[in-house]
Amino acid sequence: MSIIDLEGGHQPIYNEDKTICIVYNGEIYNYLELRKELENKHKFYTNADTEVILHAYEEWGKDCLNKFNGMWAFSIYDKNKNIFFLSRDRFGIKPLYYHFKEGKFIFASEIKAILQHNIGRIPNDLLVFDYLMYNIADHTNETFFKGIKKIPKGHFAVFDIKKEFAQ
Repeated sequence: MSIIDLEGGHQPIYNEDKTICIVYNGEIYNYLELRKELENKHKFYTNADTEVILHAYEEWGKDCLNKFNGMWAFSIYDKNKNIFFLSRDRFGIKPLYYHFKEGKFIFASEIKAILQHNIGRIPNDLLVFDYLMYNIADHTNETFFKGIKKIPKGHFAVFDIKKEFAQ
């Protein structure tokens, strides 16, 4: 999944004390500028933009998204807060799907990866109707499968695993 630092950018990537990790698909064009801003407070082990995203999240929380210039879909697991933080870029270039129900949380860049987890292939009748009637399918976070949703372009979601709560 690495575009920058193919050698050192193997994922997942962890922070210094291994309490936060990230998986990511994309490219942050201004990562060198952000890295310089973060180097005083964080130790970098790679030259990958992935690690810059991770430390930016540590430093600024969800506000880190306002600093990124690029295309991305990522998931960060924050062990201290017991949350997953998922995000997509403003234009939705990189897809990101998830299933969150009955204690099961699965995310992937393709729906077929989620379907491998036996959640059922039940059609989402409302989206099928919208597509057939109006030829639209990207106006919602719904997908053609019930129980699988997408992170809309330019959005983020926070999943609290213990409380089974998403925001």
